[in-house]
Amino acid sequence: EGAVTASALLETAIDRIRETDSDVNAVPVHAFDRARARVAEIDSESQTRKAVREGTLLKGLPVLVKDEVDLRGSVFAKGTLAFRDRVSSVDHSLVQALEANGGVVYGKTNVPEMTAGAHTFNDVYGRTNNPWNLSRSAGGSSGGSAAALACGQAWLATGSDLGGSCRI
Repeated sequence: EGAVTASALLETAIDRIRETDSDVNAVPVHAFDRARARVAEIDSESQTRKAVREGTLLKGLPVLVKDEVDLRGSVFAKGTLAFRDRVSSVDHSLVQALEANGGVVYGKTNVPEMTAGAHTFNDVYGRTNNPWNLSRSAGGSSGGSAAALACGQAWLATGSDLGGSCRI
């Protein structure tokens, strides 16, 4: 019938991360198994009807979140060596809201240490490169999200702007 499934969207995004992230380093934390379990629910006939009936906004769209929020079962380092082994036991309210609206969180994007800086670099995951010029870093604390969007690893990624990172 030509419909695109949530599973197909997710696998396309994962494939693109695998193709490009060794050069760009935008998505250092993967939650692919979690996301695959979620899309299996969404793609089932009963869940699809439920999503349509409830009017969810994202309806299976894969979403990346910055490594500034908890994602249950994933490393939550915030680019800080002291936190590099910390694993979240809960989901942040942003993740909960995205998923309540049909989003599928499948990874976390790189950030500067403690999400404070004009360049996306930290000692845990290294530098996120600008996809258009790999000799340059991605700017701001949302540089991992911006780079992921720019090179087609995501259709939607979260960002935050306290010091201009969404504008850099």
